[in-house]
Amino acid sequence: MDLSILGSLTDPPILFFFLGLFVAAVRSNLEIPAPVTKFLSLYLLMAIGFKGGQALRETGLTGRAAAVVGIALLLALVIPALGFLVLRRRVNEFDAAAIAATYGSVSAVTFIAATQFVTARGEEPGGYMTVALVLMESPAIIMAVLLATWARSRQRSAQMAGETGAGASGPASGAPLSMRAILHEAFTDGAHLLLIGSLVIGTVVGADAGEAMSPFVNDMFKGLLAFFLLEMGLLVARQLREVRDVGPFLIGFGIVMPLVGASMALSLGALAGLPVGDLTMLAVLAASGSYIVVPAVVRYAIPEARPSRYFTMALAVTFPFNIVVGIPLYYTVAQYLGA
Repeated sequence: MDLSILGSLTDPPILFFFLGLFVAAVRSNLEIPAPVTKFLSLYLLMAIGFKGGQALRETGLTGRAAAVVGIALLLALVIPALGFLVLRRRVNEFDAAAIAATYGSVSAVTFIAATQFVTARGEEPGGYMTVALVLMESPAIIMAVLLATWARSRQRSAQMAGETGAGASGPASGAPLSMRAILHEAFTDGAHLLLIGSLVIGTVVGADAGEAMSPFVNDMFKGLLAFFLLEMGLLVARQLREVRDVGPFLIGFGIVMPLVGASMALSLGALAGLPVGDLTMLAVLAASGSYIVVPAVVRYAIPEARPSRYFTMALAVTFPFNIVVGIPLYYTVAQYLGA
């Protein structure tokens, strides 16, 4: 392993993440106002979408782009299915479906941090990686909802079989959303649409317009990313208090599952002949867990699942693991496997 990549731990955004962890651990009164946090997250999505669109405009839809998109869609289906099969042996089927959706989807913040990491090492990924990010957001949510619907039908069948008289209770109150509502939520989430719209705009505008946007989407990017990771450090440290409801098995899953997803991505990407930057980013997409879009939808789509499990695992376990250990590890492997 190239030990020079450990220098990523002294990268300013990563150091600000650690600062956030420390500040929250000592129970300081430092707090980032919610509107500021919301602005930062939207800015980062817009910037990465626009830059991805500009890169996609330069390269076009090549065979490599098609390979990346195909692999990304395959992973978006295989990872949640595999996760569900493993999880249902140890947790109830509703928690298993929600957690599987979390790990089948992606973390845009992890993607952004990884983009900075590989770009700083001269391995800038293609703009089609942002397309892969967009396409991997929703399939896991839809699959999880279908799995939860299947679990409910099994539950109802068991209840009907076990009924011995009148007064038997039905399903828990708080009916889940309809499939139509789920699809609407999955595909019209504001952050998701902003990312897609920014990608399209970056693709259709010319080089002159891209140059005019450069101070906003390039010069300011790293500083605002550092500020956002400071807030993420604060949030992760506070969320660690919920780890008691997760347990050792799920904590282990939150570390092992990213490695499994990354291994599949690295293997498929190497077979497709992807370069180091693309290979690393594909592994990051497969290894990350969503703690924004998926929890927002699953909270209403699968009300039987416990947010203290699926949200805490993605944010307090997998996110810091990927930021500190995962991204440098995937990059190191990609150096050996990449074209």
